[in-house]
Amino acid sequence: MATPHVLLVEDSCVDRLVASRLLKSFNIRVTAVEGPKEALTFLDMEHDVLLILTDYCMPDMTGYDLLVEVKKSPKLNHLPVVITCTEDIPERIKMCLDGGAKDYIIKPIKVADVPRLLSYI
Repeated sequence: MATPHVLLVEDSCVDRLVASRLLKSFNIRVTAVEGPKEALTFLDMEHDVLLILTDYCMPDMTGYDLLVEVKKSPKLNHLPVVITCTEDIPERIKMCLDGGAKDYIIKPIKVADVPRLLSYI
C-alpha cells in the first residue's frame, strides 16, 4: 500500500509537532496546517489526502465547522474526518459524530490511537 497522506489541522504548534511526529513514525505522510481555512485551501489544490485529523478548538473556525464544510463539498465529502480535543464533552462528541466525523479522540494523540486512525482510510 502507498504511504497514506493525512492532513493535520491544528493551531497549537506543540500539538501539531507531537501529532505529526507520531504519525510520521508510522510511515504516514503528514501535511500540517494551522487552521480550517488553510486546510480548505490546501484540499482545493491537493487530491491525495486520505484522512483529515483536526483539532476542535481553533480561532475563527472550529474543527466541527471544517467537518461541515468537508461534508457539504461533493469533491471532499468522501474524506474521513477525525476530531481531536483536550475536552471530553459528551454533547460535543455526539454533535461531531452525528455531523459525520469518524471519531473523536481526546488529546494528546497516542500510539494506541494510530491503528484506529488508519482503519478509517
